[in-house]
Amino acid sequence: MSRSKSSGSGSRSGSGRRGSQDRPAGGRNSGRSGRAGPKKGTKGRARHAGAKSPNEQGPPPSRRRRKGAAGSGSDGRRRQTKKKGLGGDQIEGRQAVRELLLAGNRRIHEVLMIDDMDHAEVLDDIRELANEMKVAFRPINRKRMSVEALTDSHQGVIARAQPVPETDLETLAKKKGAFLLILDGVTDPGNLGAILRTAECAGVTGIVLPRHRSVHISPTVTKAAAGAVEHLPMALVGGIPAALLRLQELGVYTIGLDAGGDSSIFSLPLNDGRAVALILGAEGSGLSRLVAERADTVASIPLVGRLNSLNVAMAGAVACFEIVRIRQARLAEDSASRARGRGLG
Repeated sequence: MSRSKSSGSGSRSGSGRRGSQDRPAGGRNSGRSGRAGPKKGTKGRARHAGAKSPNEQGPPPSRRRRKGAAGSGSDGRRRQTKKKGLGGDQIEGRQAVRELLLAGNRRIHEVLMIDDMDHAEVLDDIRELANEMKVAFRPINRKRMSVEALTDSHQGVIARAQPVPETDLETLAKKKGAFLLILDGVTDPGNLGAILRTAECAGVTGIVLPRHRSVHISPTVTKAAAGAVEHLPMALVGGIPAALLRLQELGVYTIGLDAGGDSSIFSLPLNDGRAVALILGAEGSGLSRLVAERADTVASIPLVGRLNSLNVAMAGAVACFEIVRIRQARLAEDSASRARGRGLG
C-alpha cells in the first residue's frame, strides 16, 4: 500500500524523517579574534579594549573602527553583536537600502557606498533619495567597505538606521482583515529574509517572532528580504504558545503548518473572513509540540514527488498564497452576490 507524503514548514517528512537544516544564505559573523590591548606608554590610563569613560564619545562608530581594533574580527570586519529588540540597524544590499529610503519609516543615520562601482540605476536612486532626505552619504573604497560590512553580500551599499520598531501583538491582531505570520523558532537568517519577502508580497499584515531562540533582523535578513522589512509590522513575544492563546481570545484563527498535519493546506475553512495566523516551524524539527497543540488546526502540504520535504521558506510561500487564493475567492463570491442583489432590486 502506498503512503502519501506531506510537507510542513519544518522540513519534516510524513514518515518522521528529519530534513537537513538549511545553511545560511550569504551572511556570516566574523572571526573571534582577540581585542587590542592598551597602548604601550600610556600612563595611568590602561583599560580593557573597547572601554570608554562617559565623557569619551569619540567619532561616529563607522569612523573609529580600524583593522584589528576592538570590535572587529581578525579580517578587520566588525563583529555582529547580539542586540535587544528586533535589530535591523544595519541594512546591506542595494534593493534593501533603496527600499529603506523610499519607505521613510525609520530615521536613517548614513549611507555608505563604494565609490568606483559600475553605473547602475539603483545606485543613482540611492544617491538621489539620500540627497532629497538629507541623509549623510559617504563614498568609501572597497577596503573600507569590507571593514564596515557585516556580510559578504552587501553589493557595495550599506545604511545605518534606527532599529526596526516593535508593534504590540494586540495591535496586529485587531487590524481589519489581519493575516499574521508566526515563526516558531526559525534560526536561519536567509530563510527568515526569504519568508519576509514572500509575506510582504502575499499581503501579510504582521509578523510575530519569539524573543528567544530565533533569528531576528540582521543584515543578512534585510538583504534576503529585499526591502520587505520596511513594510511589515513586527511583534516580539516571550513565547509562541502564550501568544497563540492571546490571539485566539482576540478571534484570530491559528493554523500550524507541519508534515504531521491532520488536513491539507488546500482545504482550509477560511470562507468566513475572520483574521488568520499561519505558523511556520523551525528548520528540521517543525512546530514545537506545545505550539502544535495550541493551534486551532495543523495542516500539511501534500507532496507527490520522490522528495519528502520542503524548505521552510518554500513551504511558507505555498501556504501564504493558498490563504490569499481562498480569501480572494471569498471576496469575489461576496462581490458577485452583492451585484446579483442589486440586479434583483
